[in-house]
Amino acid sequence: MPSHVILVVEDEPLLRLDAMTILEEAGHTVIGASNSASAIDILESRPDITAIFTDIDMGAGHDGLWLAARVRDRWPPVLIIVTSGHRRVTAEMLPSDAPFMAKPYTENQLLDQFARLAA
Repeated sequence: MPSHVILVVEDEPLLRLDAMTILEEAGHTVIGASNSASAIDILESRPDITAIFTDIDMGAGHDGLWLAARVRDRWPPVLIIVTSGHRRVTAEMLPSDAPFMAKPYTENQLLDQFARLAA
């Protein structure tokens, strides 16, 4: 799989760090954000971002589904993967070509999902 610049959006610091570590060890450049507002700021300042991995439930502010929809509208080429440990999501709730991954996920599941999406 080619290397990507991936934005990981997760409000739980340990989960964000874990996902970032998995993706970094696979050879990607990874940036972290704790909420949708920070993610949008980063996307606006980093045109090199090629993928986003976002949780849905992130406390106050917009959720990850809102973020995924904005990313698809404003940055159509960016790959998107949405995750949640609390919500079940249907394809109709997601932007086009944005798969859903239930938590907990394994390292291999995360890397496989990115590989499939990037293929």
